[in-house]
Amino acid sequence: MAEKDIIRMSIREVKRLKVIQEAIERHITQRVAASMIGLSERQTRRLVRAVREEGERGVIHRLRGCFSNRRIPAEVKAKVLMLYRSRYIGFGPTLASEKLDELDGIKLSDETMRKWLMEAGLWQRRRKRSRHRQWRQRKECFGEMVQMDGSHHDWLEGRGPELVLMGYIDDATNTVYGRFYEYEGTVPAMDSFRGYVRKYGLPQSVYLDRHTIYKSIKKLTEWEELEGLEPMSQFDPPEADGGAWGRGDPCVFASGKR
Repeated sequence: MAEKDIIRMSIREVKRLKVIQEAIERHITQRVAASMIGLSERQTRRLVRAVREEGERGVIHRLRGCFSNRRIPAEVKAKVLMLYRSRYIGFGPTLASEKLDELDGIKLSDETMRKWLMEAGLWQRRRKRSRHRQWRQRKECFGEMVQMDGSHHDWLEGRGPELVLMGYIDDATNTVYGRFYEYEGTVPAMDSFRGYVRKYGLPQSVYLDRHTIYKSIKKLTEWEELEGLEPMSQFDPPEADGGAWGRGDPCVFASGKR
């Protein structure tokens, strides 16, 4: 196939094209299409008209492949790298750009300087320090939050198979509850949670880790991504109950307070 017949699209443009085609075929309204692709109705009408007239190329930005009017000439880039090697070797991008402006009359942004140095192998991006985690204040009342996790261990000290302790601890009072199971899965999670609820009542929230029992790793379809949906595991609470899983994100149930 000739190069000119190849249409290159980003994932975003492919998604837009599918939505626009649905609007053209009247499976959805243009108002719904605008909401799905995050554009105004006026912009969506323009895309619909462009796809009708030009086909798939109608969703591609008109400036694709064009050089920016703000593009810095190649000879300036070559001069900057030559000056860096001869005068400023070892300088960071920020300091180097300041010195180029001060001593050589070449004004560059820090990001442009960093990009050029990295492309030339003269600078490496440094890893950012991990963000310090602040100590979370404990809940004040019993039942506000219970922490739940599965602990794999040789609990029987060699006298039987390794088991999993599905453990619960109340955040405010350290009240502990647990049951042993052969594995950590959806059924043990649900069964142990039922046992906890029968004994202590339904907690207002449950604090969980990222285990696949609690948070689905299912890959979203394109339509689910466009709708802003998230995959749910069998253990996830209904959205109407305010459920939200994830490390540091307590799952809030429609609860009876204690």
